[in-house]
Amino acid sequence: MERIPILKMGSFLLVSIQVDLYDRLALTLENDLINMVSKTEAKGVLIDISAVSIVDSFMGRILGNIASMSKIMDAATVVVGMQPAVAITLVELGLTLSGVHTALDVEQGMELLREKIGQVDTDEEGLYDSYI
Repeated sequence: MERIPILKMGSFLLVSIQVDLYDRLALTLENDLINMVSKTEAKGVLIDISAVSIVDSFMGRILGNIASMSKIMDAATVVVGMQPAVAITLVELGLTLSGVHTALDVEQGMELLREKIGQVDTDEEGLYDSYI
């Protein structure tokens, strides 16, 4: 069974979707991600959809579900890398993605997550030291 990898970075989970999601894979990702939030007690989830060219109503609903479930489990969700065509499609479908925060790229998304949980780095060098 195909799965989307979920990486743990400190108190955050990072998901980079590099393939177009079909319904079963999206449901598996939703289930795996919520289980990982519970297992790791993650405070944030960052989902990179920069390689996703098509989002339908089901995928939009899955993103909203992930954000809602994560919020209930005390974790913020940020979606990054949304292509303009994807944003246009989501608006045309009437999907507001309630509870989903967005950022242009992974770096801005990580910064937004840190702000959401009150973990703001004042020293950028200190940030990189923590990953070595």
